[in-house]
Amino acid sequence: MIFFFYLFAALAVIGGLGVVVYKNPVTSAFSLIVSFLGLAALFIQLDAYLVGILQILVYAGAIMVLFIFIIMLLDIDREENKRFSGENIFGGALVGIGFLALVTVVLLKSGVGFEQALPELTELGGKGNSDVHHIGRLLFSKYWFPIQMVGVLLLVATVGVVVLSRKQLK
Repeated sequence: MIFFFYLFAALAVIGGLGVVVYKNPVTSAFSLIVSFLGLAALFIQLDAYLVGILQILVYAGAIMVLFIFIIMLLDIDREENKRFSGENIFGGALVGIGFLALVTVVLLKSGVGFEQALPELTELGGKGNSDVHHIGRLLFSKYWFPIQMVGVLLLVATVGVVVLSRKQLK
């Protein structure tokens, strides 16, 4: 079982690196799909079946189809001749190291486990109720407004891309 954890974790990390390394935007988008699939497999290993399936359906499916549609609509060219300067590489490495240090400090000082990280799910827990029931109750009661705002944001982004990609008639 630990072998599959390392396999899917490596798949997620390699897919994430592919997003940054590849110069073709379509290839980067497909690398992001690979990363999403690795994350979904990790969620399923943690017995979070709903989150794993939603990761596949929503992110690897719908959102990435939208991203690839937008990339194709904008007709983004490859940036093969672009070179990174030493300052860019140093700045990126500095931000990455700072982020890892911040995450390490927060995790070590908080001692967060599942019960502390998701108290809403554990306090709703009852025998015989599924995680779908609990997550559905939270989405339609406590988190209904953020869910609606994400939908509006995706709609505005899609309309903006269509407007920006229109050819000007002369």
